[in-house]
Amino acid sequence: MASARLPAAIRAPFEARTWRALLHVLVGLPLSVCWFALSVAFVSAGAGLLITFLGVPILAGALAMCRGFGAVERARARALLDLDVRTPEPVRGRTGGAFSWMGAMLKSGASWRHLLYAVVHMPWAVFSFSVTVAFWSWGWGLFTYPLWRWVFPAYLGQDGIQLYGDGSRDLYLDSPFEVAVTSLVGLLFVLVGPWLLRGFVAVDRLLVSGLLGPSRLATRVTELESDRGLVVDTAAADLRRIERDLHDGAQARLAALAMDLGLAKEKLAEDPQAAAVLVGEAHGEVKLALQELRDLARGIHPAVLTDRGLDAALSAVASRCAVPVSVDVDLPARPVPAIEGIAYFTVSELLRNVTAHARARRAWVDVWRTGDRLMLQVRDDGVGGAESVAGRSLAGLAERVGAVDGVLAVDSPSGGPTTVTAELPWRS
Repeated sequence: MASARLPAAIRAPFEARTWRALLHVLVGLPLSVCWFALSVAFVSAGAGLLITFLGVPILAGALAMCRGFGAVERARARALLDLDVRTPEPVRGRTGGAFSWMGAMLKSGASWRHLLYAVVHMPWAVFSFSVTVAFWSWGWGLFTYPLWRWVFPAYLGQDGIQLYGDGSRDLYLDSPFEVAVTSLVGLLFVLVGPWLLRGFVAVDRLLVSGLLGPSRLATRVTELESDRGLVVDTAAADLRRIERDLHDGAQARLAALAMDLGLAKEKLAEDPQAAAVLVGEAHGEVKLALQELRDLARGIHPAVLTDRGLDAALSAVASRCAVPVSVDVDLPARPVPAIEGIAYFTVSELLRNVTAHARARRAWVDVWRTGDRLMLQVRDDGVGGAESVAGRSLAGLAERVGAVDGVLAVDSPSGGPTTVTAELPWRS
C-alpha cells in the first residue's frame, strides 16, 4: 500500500491507533473523575464509620464498587488500546456468608489496588486530557489556518489571529508569510501530538496492567496449576502409550512365542524336524520382542542417558535417524535428571519429525548452556512448513516444555530450512 511507504511521522496523525488513543484520553477524564469522587466518598464514609459496625459493610461495598470500575477500565483498554488484562481472582469468603465475604473483600489485595487506581488515575487523567486537547486543537487549528482565516475579517472585524495587542498597537497574523509560518507551526504540533499521545496511553497501559490485573502471585499460581494439569495429562498419555505398545507389541509376540514353544513341545517326540523349525521361529520372535522392549525402554528413559548424559544419548538417537545428523553438545555439567529427560525427549521427537515429514538431506543438533537456561536447537534442510498447531506433535512438545517454564520456538518458512529452538531452565 502507498500509505505504508510513508514515514511513520507522517502516517501517525491519520492512523486508527492514534484516534483510538485520543478517544481513550477524552473519555478517560469524565470516567476518572466519576471513579475518584465515588471511591473517595464511600471509602471516607466507611473509614469514618469503622468505629461502629456500619463502616465495615460500607468499606467492603466501596471496594467491590472499585472492582466494578476496574472491569469498565479493562474493557475500555481492551477496546481502544488493544490491551487484554485478565480479570483478577474473585473474592470468595470461606463460609459463603455476608460477613465472610466482607472479610475477604477487605483482605483482598486486588480490591485495594483497584481503589489505588481510582485515586491515582484522576490527576493523571486531568494532566493527559489537558495537554492532549491543547496539542490537538492548537495543532489542527493552526495547521488549517489558511482555510478559515477569512472568518476574522468577515465576522470579527480584524485581519487575522491577534498575536499581540496593548491598546496602541496590534499585531495580527495576516500576511501570506505569517499565515504560512502559522500553518507550519500547526503542522509541527500535528506531527508531534500523536507521539505525545502514545506516551500518555503507555502510562495508562502500565496503570491498567499493574493495578487492575491479577497479582503476580495469583498469576504464578494459575500457571502452576495449569502446568500441573498438563504434567498429569502428559504422564497419563505416556502410560497409555506404554500400555498400548506393550499390549500390541511385546505382549503379542510373547503370546505367539508361548504358542510356538507349546507346539514344538508336542512335536518334539514324533517330529523333531518340525519341532526344530518351530523353535527357530520362536527364537526369532524372542529377538524381536527383546528389540521392541529395548525400543520401548529407550523411549521412556534410556540407560545411556542415565549413565553417560545427553551427549552420548543424543548421539545414539542421531545414529538411528534416517538422515545424517551432526550432534554438538557443549555443557559444563549435567542438569537434573528431569530436565535432562525432557531435553532428550524433545530432541528425539524433533528428529523423528525430521525423518517423517521434513524430506531433509541433513540435520544438525546443538545443545549448550546460556546463563541459567539450557538451549536446544534442531535444524534441517528440508521443505519447511512445520507449525506448532494444536493436536500435533510440535504443539505437544511446546506444552511439555512449557510445563517446566521452558519455551519452544519454531522457524519453518515454506521451502525450508526449519529451525526449532527449545529453552529449558538449567537446574544442576
